[in-house]
Amino acid sequence: MSDWIDVVDQDALADGEHVVVEVDGADVAIFKIDGEFFAIEDVCTHDGAEIASGELDGDEIICPRHGARFCVKTGAVKSAPAYEDIPCFPLRIENHRIQVRDDRWD
Repeated sequence: MSDWIDVVDQDALADGEHVVVEVDGADVAIFKIDGEFFAIEDVCTHDGAEIASGELDGDEIICPRHGARFCVKTGAVKSAPAYEDIPCFPLRIENHRIQVRDDRWD
């Protein structure tokens, strides 16, 4: 089982903001939406480009390259040209610190 990685203080992000961190070799985008935190891989499944710099529309991120939309809360693809979901990562808060782990290989 993978370990929890301490990535950022929970107060470092305002609603609608994000930060990209490295977790076990993967770039992970941490988003704060309506006071909750979510972690998805920073990759558009359409072409492999980063996605975190795209526009956030509610709980959806819009890929800056081709406009594919994904739910930040679940990683679910919402519109073409992507057809595969983005991996999500377990996230927890310990002592005001956001921690993430990559459980894809557990």
